[in-house]
Amino acid sequence: MSLVGLAALIALLYFGRSFFITLIISAMFGFILDPMVELVMRLKLSRPIAAAVVILVAVTAVYGFGVMLWREVAHFTEDLPTYSSRMNELYNKASDEVERLTHSTFEALVPRRIQEQGAQIEQKPQVAAAARKRKSNAPAPAEPAPPTVQDVRIHTEPTPAISVVYGYASEYFHVLLMLSFVPFLVYFMLSWSDHVRKSILQMFRGEERYMVGKSLAGVAELTRAYILGNFILGAMLAGASALMFFMLGVPYWPLVGSISGFLSLAPYVGLPLAVAPPLMAALAVPNKFTTILTLVAVTAALHVVALNLLYPKVVGKRVHLNPLVVTIALMFWSALWGGIGLLLAIPITAAIKGVCDNVESMRPYGKLLGD
Repeated sequence: MSLVGLAALIALLYFGRSFFITLIISAMFGFILDPMVELVMRLKLSRPIAAAVVILVAVTAVYGFGVMLWREVAHFTEDLPTYSSRMNELYNKASDEVERLTHSTFEALVPRRIQEQGAQIEQKPQVAAAARKRKSNAPAPAEPAPPTVQDVRIHTEPTPAISVVYGYASEYFHVLLMLSFVPFLVYFMLSWSDHVRKSILQMFRGEERYMVGKSLAGVAELTRAYILGNFILGAMLAGASALMFFMLGVPYWPLVGSISGFLSLAPYVGLPLAVAPPLMAALAVPNKFTTILTLVAVTAALHVVALNLLYPKVVGKRVHLNPLVVTIALMFWSALWGGIGLLLAIPITAAIKGVCDNVESMRPYGKLLGD
């Protein structure tokens, strides 16, 4: 029965992934913004009004950041022809270099006699084709004249604009529909958090009520610590990366530095993801090879320092998960939910550990998950 229940739970998580992902993301935003709501409530405002004020400020900040990002992207699109021509030039040079290296390797490793035999085999079809062409003196049949406009009438139906828009939007309609619920879910979670918490605690009695209260507080604290710690570390990396890219003359260094800094925090694939944006930006303009190597070395050094020195102090001291559990969690949730599962794997596992640590019968499982 336990195996059947586990299989049913996994199937429910897989087929209902859009619902659960939306709910988890909303809960994470709620955990982050709840202290701000408590702070605004000190101004003698009710919880619903304070939640509305906090969400309005958060949406305005996100909008401002989006406008700044859009301006950088707009400037980047203006230079796309230059980038395309430069990338084509680099591709052609690389192809010529690979062909030259292949040819020189072939000449160095293959004996001369075999090379000559191969050249003769390649020339035989060409010689035979030339002989057949000399023997054939008959002129080629004239091609029929193409039909004129009077002969053929082509009727085309223009594609309605609404059909084109729907064709593109239908692929992401379900995702956009779920994301549209996030602001409303966050608002109701913040404005009704006291009511929901009291209602949940009233379902239990005595010691169980105490454990449930500690579990809810532990999950909120671990989630908040993980997200805010990663955000602070990502902002530090983004600032340091942007400064280094500016000194190295990388184009669009504010945009590239921000993207590289936050991508560096991706589990296991952070280093190649962090190197890719500045490398592509630097390759698209004439640069010395030493500049490219310096750029890669600086990005790799920032990534290593952040994960080995800063990450344990900023995030790891509050989220105590052992590396084996983290790896298994990343594999499981990425297989279940794809890329978004890779990002949510550690917060979900930390929340599960928070529950296990505060429930007496489940503490052995918390020790198993911990470091």
